[in-house]
Amino acid sequence: MNSNDTAKAPGISPGTELSPLFQRFLDARHHDPFEVLGRHRDNGKEVFRAFLPWAERARIGLEGPELARIPGTDLFEASIKIGNAIPPHHVITWEDKSGGRGQHVDPYTFAPFLSDFDLYLFGEGRHHHIYRILGAHPMTLDHISGTGFAVWAPNAERVSVVGDFNRWDGRVHVMRSRGGGGVFELFIPDLPPGTLYKFEIRNRQHDTILLKTDPYGQRFELRPGTASITVAADHYDWQDQAWAKARAKRNWLSEPMSIYEVHLGSWRQDPQGGFLNYRTLAEDLIAYIKPLGFTHLELLPITEHPFDGSWGYQTTGYFAPTSRFGSPDDFRWFVDYCHQHGVGVILDWVPAHFPKDAHGLAAFDGTPLYEHEDPRLGEHRDWGTLIYNYGRNEVRNFLIGSALFWLQEFHLDGLRVDAVASMLYLDYSREDGDWIPNKYGGNENLEAIAFFKELNTITHQQCPGSLIMAEESTAWPQVTRPTWTGGLGFSMKWNMGWMHDTLEYFSKDPIHRHYHHDQLTFGLLYAFTENFILPFSHDEVVHGKGSLLARMPGDEWQRFANLRLLMTYLMTYPGKKLLFMGSEFGQGTEWNAEGSLDWYVLDYPLHQGIHKVVGDLNRLYIERPALYRHDFSPEGFEWIDCHDASQSVLSYLRKSDDDLLVILFNFTPIPQNDYRIGVPEAGVYEEIFNSDAIFYGGSNIGNRALSAEATPWMGRPYSLSLTIPPLAGIILGRVA
Repeated sequence: MNSNDTAKAPGISPGTELSPLFQRFLDARHHDPFEVLGRHRDNGKEVFRAFLPWAERARIGLEGPELARIPGTDLFEASIKIGNAIPPHHVITWEDKSGGRGQHVDPYTFAPFLSDFDLYLFGEGRHHHIYRILGAHPMTLDHISGTGFAVWAPNAERVSVVGDFNRWDGRVHVMRSRGGGGVFELFIPDLPPGTLYKFEIRNRQHDTILLKTDPYGQRFELRPGTASITVAADHYDWQDQAWAKARAKRNWLSEPMSIYEVHLGSWRQDPQGGFLNYRTLAEDLIAYIKPLGFTHLELLPITEHPFDGSWGYQTTGYFAPTSRFGSPDDFRWFVDYCHQHGVGVILDWVPAHFPKDAHGLAAFDGTPLYEHEDPRLGEHRDWGTLIYNYGRNEVRNFLIGSALFWLQEFHLDGLRVDAVASMLYLDYSREDGDWIPNKYGGNENLEAIAFFKELNTITHQQCPGSLIMAEESTAWPQVTRPTWTGGLGFSMKWNMGWMHDTLEYFSKDPIHRHYHHDQLTFGLLYAFTENFILPFSHDEVVHGKGSLLARMPGDEWQRFANLRLLMTYLMTYPGKKLLFMGSEFGQGTEWNAEGSLDWYVLDYPLHQGIHKVVGDLNRLYIERPALYRHDFSPEGFEWIDCHDASQSVLSYLRKSDDDLLVILFNFTPIPQNDYRIGVPEAGVYEEIFNSDAIFYGGSNIGNRALSAEATPWMGRPYSLSLTIPPLAGIILGRVA
């Protein structure tokens, strides 16, 4: 602002040509409306000025001085002698042409509410709870309640808050710039929770005007609407204190973890095919999975997203549970209820990419702000989405703030980080020449690596007992090793190699399986290099792959026997467990995210058998330390025989200090009679699980109690001669 602007700014006489300062404001280009609006001093008088585009007349208070329209504009002003009795934050009353009336406390009389220290930390990328600063928050300033808005838009010339409360007019509530960091803020008095709003942003380089939802918004209207919604202060009365206290002391790596992966929109629906509320879902899910023995729920992304068909993986609301299933407090109740019933909750979280929707983060202030400008770094062509600029402090702060938000504000027990491989490699799914090497000439994304290390360090420090799990499909080393040893610091990693090899093997006709025996044994060469989760996830039952049951070969009986065998293999192999909804009862059709699971099949005995197998295996898994205590170290596993490819038989031991189990699998439909294996200890061994049992739908071939013979076998001092049922797994425990 030049000296001429200063002379004309405080007050304008009728007929006076508008100064550039006022003209810039009226053109909706001004970065700091407080220079024009509000309360100013000029030559012994106070000048009150307001922008009221729908008003015919206005005044201060109900009976105070009248505000006169500045000719040719929608600016109203009054000059009053200093010392008047008008309160510091005065009320403006107005009447429109139709006789409608309104009033509001002038928002342009309040001092800035963001501290310089908060802005400094954000600029440094070290404000771990930035979601409490940016976004929309209820607050009280100078004993006046309202909502404070703040947004980061460094390339904006002007930013406004718009909504029903100002007729979506971007000229009415223009925000003030807080300096070179690019943050804008405005306190709007008397604005209640439940108000729809967006940010209107005018880019300073090319004058483009954008209408954007709040990146830090904590609630959104139900799609197809895209507006953010102001929320009340969080006063939810949590009842999970015992759970949280116990979790902080637990070592989940040495405890049983069986995860039920669920897509809330299609697990169950109401009779009309609509969504259930979070609270109903919590009650129904707990009633269903607790008897089945699952320890955790993992939710496909419930972060707000505009497109149902993305299953939540194209997120636009990184701080908001989707409105499809209710309010934020409804989701708090969901988590609280699960914890009170002894079930942990994990969220599928997506920092790998974001959609190009015009209302979202893409070109947020008219420039590539959250994404890289160069599409070779900033775009996933396969997915039609954009990639975060992990090297930018404010972007990294946004993502880490989101992670902490879910862990701390919603008490979640962990995050599963989607598509980690796409973040680690600069050439992920790219042709030669379509990627930019790092500064050393390699394909490693050094900024994403640093982000992961920071994410895992901060979350583990601030949220004791929480788990951060990577969906990482390559051989990247030390994904689950501490950052101080050079690792990425994740708690666990999905074992994608084991999953692909296992499902590929099971898809083979049993007559050919002996040629592929190594697909079962190869995984033990690397099984203890990371902390692995064994995932039969949603990705394995979509896109034409068919359900797990449909992928099993043979006639109906063999397909169900194979699926029971697969579940037994999953639950006894080293690693934590994950099973996608529907697989636990042998859904026959491929998962359809638009409809409910095929619950009717549970009326049929063979499906009931799968259901019983999963429940019994889960309970056995929880009860026997040998199956979980040393999931991530070789001392918990020992081959009995991994070489019997000719008969497609595998046998191994699972061990802990106080437990020993003998486990055998027959991957053919031919029973193996008088099959001898070596065992390390004398005594009586009892069959404690048999997937071929008649009450699972099997042929009921099995073994009575077996006494170990003093016949050395396979390098062990004792041996057992037993029967392995067709297409079945059996578990033996030493009882005496």
